[in-house]
Amino acid sequence: MAGCCRTGRDVREILKTNNPVELNFAQAVLKDAGIEAVVFDTNMSVLDGSMVILPQRLMVANEDETRALALLKEAFAAPSPLA
Repeated sequence: MAGCCRTGRDVREILKTNNPVELNFAQAVLKDAGIEAVVFDTNMSVLDGSMVILPQRLMVANEDETRALALLKEAFAAPSPLA
């Protein structure tokens, strides 16, 4: 895959969503764990004229993929404190 725009490292897609809340939550989880994540396709929905048809992709460095996926799986599976 292409090199990351900030680090120059190869990156992998770990999340593809058109839900901005999920995307922001995933970014926060990874940032708290010290994993740099980059969002691809942020402006694609502008070209399409919509905010939800084209999903955005959350990318991490290849070497962070396994850990990032495990963190997100745990975070998304946790019960909501608001429930």
